[in-house]
Amino acid sequence: MKKLRIGIVGCGAIGSSLAKAVAKEFRAQAELVALYDIDIAKARALSRRVSKNIAASDLTRLIQKSELVIEAASAKSSYDICRKALLKKRDCMVMSVGGIVGHYTELSALAGRQRAKVYIPSGAISGIDALKAARLGNIKSVTITTTKNPKAFEGVEYVRKSGVNLSKIKEDRVLFSGSAQKAVKFFPQNINVAAILSIAGIGAKKTKVRIVASAATKKNVHEIEIDAEAAKIKTRAENILHPENPKTSFLAVLSAVATLKQILEPIKVGT
Repeated sequence: MKKLRIGIVGCGAIGSSLAKAVAKEFRAQAELVALYDIDIAKARALSRRVSKNIAASDLTRLIQKSELVIEAASAKSSYDICRKALLKKRDCMVMSVGGIVGHYTELSALAGRQRAKVYIPSGAISGIDALKAARLGNIKSVTITTTKNPKAFEGVEYVRKSGVNLSKIKEDRVLFSGSAQKAVKFFPQNINVAAILSIAGIGAKKTKVRIVASAATKKNVHEIEIDAEAAKIKTRAENILHPENPKTSFLAVLSAVATLKQILEPIKVGT
């Protein structure tokens, strides 16, 4: 059986987890053929951990070698990576969804012309399957409230400019309330789930987002409320932090692995 050739862009915590999954869990169906990171030392180090000399010198070479390109780099670069992969008729899985939410229509059209596909995992939230189904009818509103420990927002420029001292937060503090479009812009490393929710539902301008800093939580909590013609839906995910990256939920990585499993296996489960 021919194996699916996979290349991963971004060799941090998420890229490393996915590389290990491809190399071990899916070795019968897929082959990890290339790794790339702007920090070439990271790509080489991960290459050694998966026992292959597959560090690529640039993005172009990784795309050439791959049939499926997995983006695990950053919101700043995800659109460019996805576009370049599609231009070469390669399928692409996007992890940093915030970077493509404003280019969804463009990438959809490009993928159609090139007969390629873009995969977007559900990430660290639940209810995407129900939202996609409800969208076929009338959806009145979609709201997500994300609650994280204040430490998760360290280095966020929007918070710094707001004058909030994260170290002094004792009670729950709302850091942001507004559209997903603005949330993705101001919290690119923290609110990827809002971008996923927007694409699956009613768009970034209409999707409402609340971001809360809570010293009482050590988890990344995402609560979603959907008011639709077909149903009223409420979900809550209390996510364990990724052991190597506290700004990322462990479930987000497992969601990508589950998406890859859907691609590789003949039977698809879920909407």
